[in-house]
Amino acid sequence: MTAPPSPTPPRWLTRRAVLGGGVGMGVGLMLAGCVTGTQPAVGPAAEVTGPPKKGGTMRVGFVGGGAADTLDGAVATNLGDVARAVCMYDSLLTRDDDYNLTPMLATEVTPNDDATVWTVTLREGISFCDGRPITPADVRASLERIIDPDDPKNGAAQLSALEEVREIDDRTVEIHLSSPDASLDDTLGQYSCTIVPADYDPQDPVGTGPFMLESFTPAQSTILRANPHYWGDEGPYLDEVQLLNFNDTDALINALLSSQVDAVAQIPAALAEVIGSDARMQVLNSETGMWLPFTMRVDVEPFDDERVRQAFRLAIDREEMVEQVLSGFGRVANDMYSPYDPAYPDFPQRQQDIDEAKRLLAEAGYPDGIEVELVTAPIQAGVVEAAQVFAEQASAAGITINIKRMDLTSYWGDYLNYPFSQSFWYTRNFLGQTNSGTMPDAPFNETHWDDEEFKDIIAATRRETDDAKRSALVEQAQRILYDRGGLIIWGFANQVDAYQSYLGGIVENATGLPLSGFNLHRVWIGDVA
Repeated sequence: MTAPPSPTPPRWLTRRAVLGGGVGMGVGLMLAGCVTGTQPAVGPAAEVTGPPKKGGTMRVGFVGGGAADTLDGAVATNLGDVARAVCMYDSLLTRDDDYNLTPMLATEVTPNDDATVWTVTLREGISFCDGRPITPADVRASLERIIDPDDPKNGAAQLSALEEVREIDDRTVEIHLSSPDASLDDTLGQYSCTIVPADYDPQDPVGTGPFMLESFTPAQSTILRANPHYWGDEGPYLDEVQLLNFNDTDALINALLSSQVDAVAQIPAALAEVIGSDARMQVLNSETGMWLPFTMRVDVEPFDDERVRQAFRLAIDREEMVEQVLSGFGRVANDMYSPYDPAYPDFPQRQQDIDEAKRLLAEAGYPDGIEVELVTAPIQAGVVEAAQVFAEQASAAGITINIKRMDLTSYWGDYLNYPFSQSFWYTRNFLGQTNSGTMPDAPFNETHWDDEEFKDIIAATRRETDDAKRSALVEQAQRILYDRGGLIIWGFANQVDAYQSYLGGIVENATGLPLSGFNLHRVWIGDVA
């Protein structure tokens, strides 16, 4: 779905008054005098010392979740779902802290000359959390489960060419495709491409991840305990991880400051400097490819007119969005996703142009301006604030944006149908992102994009095994999205989290997933000095 200096506290307070949102004043007052919990006490400039230690419980807080929360990593949608997926399951490949594709359950994943057959070599000595060894039959069943036509999972679109999975020997499978897919390895490295037992039951989940399920209450909490059969070289050091849902950011930050939780996923960037000044706290600031787009449905008025979409893109001040919404913790984007993809193109940076936006709207039949409803919810830090800032900016172009703020459960229930809305995505390469969110059969085609030229280029890109030729095709596809797509991609947000200073093993991570990509097996509770 990837730092500038952060602003001073008074500046945040001024911006909060302008936006009418953000973190409540109760949080600011707590910064001056916070309650110490039962974890190790720390002093000024506290840092974890010594090697990793075994034992203890880590309590992780985040905003979000609802009745639809799931334990099935293959259908993970919200932040809690993703945390459970990463902690409980593994994929064949994975992305490291620098967003490099690296081995996980597989030691090798290699294509034939035309990328129609991929050979997967499984790592030796891996067992599920119930002690059963992983087999090629489990890999076959897992991939077939994802593309089940009666119940397709999130990765079904990316695996649409999968024709057959053959078990070659006790460590090898062959993935046969109906058409070439030069990016299949990227798909197999997504956290949602989970490998589970052939008899997997999401109500009683079994995986190979570092933690296993103890208890689960949707919209409230998940308790995970260390997997005694974990195969990895590192961790898990913790005995237990508690994933705790909070209804809003105020409650989340208060829980951190009063030591009710040990770490929180996604703090308001405007609070980073203030929280970081507390010797008991550490702030993790990771540059990522994460983006918080405005989504315009291209199949309904007024956004079925390309000129309207262009006008909205020209009405936004991207530098101001990054500064005000992200407090400088991010960088300007150019209406294209996947900045970490080697083929990411260098097109002219789109700038705010109010006069041209007005001209386009008039040409499209709106000479006196246009009024639209923007549906939003606190689905990710900064999303609601982005809606408020954009509404103010767009007014200069005669665009009246009426913000409809919803609760999380209601929002997710129908979010693919809103004509004008918002979303969030973590770091992904171009083809993986396109197959997830931009193709007509994508599970999250938020703009209802269905462009014949674009589809033909994507099909050709997936077939192309030459890196240079594939990059040229990606640039063509990105040019279409840049010129006439339904996404307003104004910036790439840093992932900003906070945690108590007694936690070790939390490092910057480019994937956009919080707290080191939710790699909590590397975390320990240590001594501080």
